[in-house]
Amino acid sequence: MKKILLSLTTVGILFTLAACGGGNDKTDSSSKEGAKESGSKTEQVSITSVGSTAIQPLAEKVAEIYMTDNPNYSITVQGGGSGTGLTQVSTGAVDIGNSDVYAEEKDGIDSSNLEDHLIAVVGIAPVVNKEVGVKDITKEQLKDIFTGKITNWKEVGGADQKIEIVNRAEGSGTRATFEKWALAGEAPAKGQEQDSSGTVRKIVAETPGAISYLAFSYIDDSLQGLSLDGVEPKDENVADNSWTIWAYEHMYTQKDAKEEVLDFVEYMKSKDVQENVIKELGYISMADMKVERDMEGNIK
Repeated sequence: MKKILLSLTTVGILFTLAACGGGNDKTDSSSKEGAKESGSKTEQVSITSVGSTAIQPLAEKVAEIYMTDNPNYSITVQGGGSGTGLTQVSTGAVDIGNSDVYAEEKDGIDSSNLEDHLIAVVGIAPVVNKEVGVKDITKEQLKDIFTGKITNWKEVGGADQKIEIVNRAEGSGTRATFEKWALAGEAPAKGQEQDSSGTVRKIVAETPGAISYLAFSYIDDSLQGLSLDGVEPKDENVADNSWTIWAYEHMYTQKDAKEEVLDFVEYMKSKDVQENVIKELGYISMADMKVERDMEGNIK
């Protein structure tokens, strides 16, 4: 395990020069558990994984490790949003479609030929510019902000400053999750829309009065994550559903996907990845969840 963690930072630069597509870095690793050792094979394997930008950092990092253990693999990871990932995998344009939502929730997606692989959980939180002067609001206030009923931060105890809403673009799984679990299905007021979680983070950090929402894995010290009704956006609160704005991270493949693609997906579920890489990058391991939630929101 120590060798894995060291590898995540030591050889990334070398792979950047050789990789194509999604900006993946190749990293040395001695991860054995779950990885299929095929370094002695000469047949080249090419895999393309596209979709949710919330999953993208995790998929990129695990691809680096896997390609180190399996030098004959070339794995390209790209963003584009959950809708893009689901559309492209359903048509066979890519091998893996990454999504924050179930395929059945997306209009126009034929899920009958797709296999759903749950690989992690991601918490999603409202985030604001640090100068707005607010750290905790109610769920009702959050909904009123995003639906345009509250337009100034002073109405919720903050600065006398206009609220600037930044939404993810249509097709974003992060947006769909936020609207479903934070806004009770209501449509947000009009505001600027962005395709990328990284771009949203930058805009909120730099724009006075800005508010948006991000996966926990994207929240850093440049932003203020908001608590809701006194509940903080933390992994342990997601694990027991005290924090209800969360989603499963799905990797969809076609049901007749080639063995090499399924081997990589299975590695995403391996103990090494679940206990190390997932936690290091700010995601929540499937094993740490104390509840299960179905597509309709039923908890068991």
